[in-house]
Amino acid sequence: MEPVRFISTTNVQPKNRTDQITRIELTPCDVQCLLIGPIQKGLLFHKPTPGYEEDLNKKQSLNLIQHLKASFSLTLDIFYPLAGRLAITENDGDNTTSFSVDCNGAGAQFVHAAADGVTVAHILDPVFVPDDIVYSLFLMNGVPNYEGRSKPLLAVQVTELVDGIFIGLTMNHSIGDGTSFWNFFNTWSEISRTGAKPSKAIPIFGREYLDGIIDLPIRIPFFNEQIQEKFLLPTEPLQQRVFHFRKEKIAELKSKANAQMGTSNISSLQALMGHLWVSITRTRHLTSSSTDDQETKYLVIVGTRQRLQPPLSDHYLGNAVLFGWATSTAGDLIKRGLGWAALELNRMVASQTEQQVKKFLEDWFDKPRLLTRSAVVRSHSFVTGSSPRFDVYGNDFGWGKPVVVRSGSGNKFDGKLTVFAGAEEGSIDFEACLSPHTLRALAEDEEFMQSVAV
Repeated sequence: MEPVRFISTTNVQPKNRTDQITRIELTPCDVQCLLIGPIQKGLLFHKPTPGYEEDLNKKQSLNLIQHLKASFSLTLDIFYPLAGRLAITENDGDNTTSFSVDCNGAGAQFVHAAADGVTVAHILDPVFVPDDIVYSLFLMNGVPNYEGRSKPLLAVQVTELVDGIFIGLTMNHSIGDGTSFWNFFNTWSEISRTGAKPSKAIPIFGREYLDGIIDLPIRIPFFNEQIQEKFLLPTEPLQQRVFHFRKEKIAELKSKANAQMGTSNISSLQALMGHLWVSITRTRHLTSSSTDDQETKYLVIVGTRQRLQPPLSDHYLGNAVLFGWATSTAGDLIKRGLGWAALELNRMVASQTEQQVKKFLEDWFDKPRLLTRSAVVRSHSFVTGSSPRFDVYGNDFGWGKPVVVRSGSGNKFDGKLTVFAGAEEGSIDFEACLSPHTLRALAEDEEFMQSVAV
């Protein structure tokens, strides 16, 4: 394909923010993300009809790009810390570094681009995700989060295709998690569609929930010596495919998993993750020299907002997650099958209690540790982030709902299984990033593909 053509770049600042908070301290959940990459998710839309563009011009004397930029600025009035920069403080005397968000209104980046030869079908139709196209629709590829001291914490690239529009949003992961990311996206689309600021989307910036657990600011010893290892663009050959699971098939897997284990506790998502864990391990096992005693792990990023008492609001802007591992050997996992795998994931998620959250915060405060590639990316392991609860397909900017969601290059590696709500009610999509031979073997696995909507 021809390279994306950049038409304009604008530094967008909040217009009407109130300076109630000028600095926000980063928590352990925030700071641990400094060395990894940003969140990059984007939505593909069919191009608005000429009637929509004419109506927009009559009402507001704006074209589509100007309208999106104006509504983006209004959204920053609400989420004004995202227009700031990371503040990095070198503490005197103890060789430690502290981190906060300076809510200085420096601005977020808005880029208008065009992919002249790319159609909606070029993104939708291929069996494998066309990474060369999709990755070019996002900004700040390969930029680790700690560079937010000089680079924007939020950047959007609006790319005009031949017959569509792709809105690719990039958010510094030290500032927020998936819940924060989609709260911004949802609010922006609502403002764009309605022209008014929503009354129920006011984000919460305070860190009061940490009172009595740990003190801020966090002090990281020898930070500058740790930035050598970070999550950059993947170097190994990888391919991606989105597997779509319909509501009925998910219900079958859930029923089967619970019946096998004599329980009713396994959720739909846990059954689906167990199915993927067993199926991919089986295909890896058959296509490599793996032995039965090869360890395989599944890391699930678990939200903690509802695990705290009182619960932390979904509108809290920041990271509120724990990392839970389920572990087995390849041989045992394949032999025990779906029910056992799903129940192990269920038990791991259930173990992430309020007490576990507090223990993580206290332990981390005493011995800080940053996420690195070697700490997360392990042979024969899997990681699932995002959530089917996030409102992806409700993001109507004024000319219709998105066709599909895609993610950028940030934090991709062999075994990354990103989950999204499907376009159909009750359906779920998994974006599987795997080695090419594993992904091909998975597509030839009849047992697995029987569960996939083709």
